[in-house]
Amino acid sequence: MKRETTNGDGRPPMSTYFYDPRQGHGLPHDPFKAIVAPRPIGWISTVDTEGRVNLAPYSFFGAFNGNPPIVGFASEGYKDSIRNVEATGEFVYNLATRPLAEAMNQTSAPLHYGEDEMAFAGLRAAPSTLVAPPRVAATPAALECKVLQVTRLNDAEGKVLNSYLVLGQVIGVHIDPAYLKDGIFDTLAAQPISRCGYRGYYSAIGEMFEMFRPTVTTAK
Repeated sequence: MKRETTNGDGRPPMSTYFYDPRQGHGLPHDPFKAIVAPRPIGWISTVDTEGRVNLAPYSFFGAFNGNPPIVGFASEGYKDSIRNVEATGEFVYNLATRPLAEAMNQTSAPLHYGEDEMAFAGLRAAPSTLVAPPRVAATPAALECKVLQVTRLNDAEGKVLNSYLVLGQVIGVHIDPAYLKDGIFDTLAAQPISRCGYRGYYSAIGEMFEMFRPTVTTAK
C-alpha cells in the first residue's frame, strides 16, 4: 500500500505508507488512534430519568469553543451516556488524571444499564451545583454542562453510522484550590492522562512549554 508522493517544492519524492481506510490498513493494528494522539479523555457523568448515575470515559473528546465554553464527546454505539443526555440534557466532564487512572479504567466496564460505575470503581460522588449529574469528588476539575445537540454521524457516502456526537455548553466550573497557583490552574500538577492509540496505551503529561502566537505588523 505504499505510494510515492512529491513534496511540491522541487525536492525529490519521499515514500510514505499510504492506505485508504475503506480498504483496510494492512498493518497489525489500525494506526488511526495512535496518529490522532494524545487525545483528552472525556470522563462523563450523567444520570437517567430516575436519577441513577452513569460514569464512562470517552477518548473522542475535545473543546470546541471558548466563549461560551463548549465541549463535546462522541460515542461509537448508542451507549448509556447518550441515552441519558438525550433524556436529561445534562452531563459533567471530570478531568481524568494519573492518580485516578485505574478508577477511570474501571468505569469503562460493561455494566448493566442503571448500575452505578462511580460506586463500582470505588469513587466518591460530589454534588454538582447547576446540573443533576454528580462530579467525581477526587478530580482536580470538573465542568457542568448543558447539552446543545446530539448528532448522529454520517460517513462520506452519506451512510448513517452508529456513532453519536454530543456538544455541551459549560455552565459551571469546579476547581480544587490545591491546583490553583497564583490564580492559574496547574495542569502539570494535575497530571491529566490521554489516550495514545491501540488497545491500552495512555500517556500522562510530563512536560509543558510556552509559545506565543506571532504578531504581524502591517506596513503602512
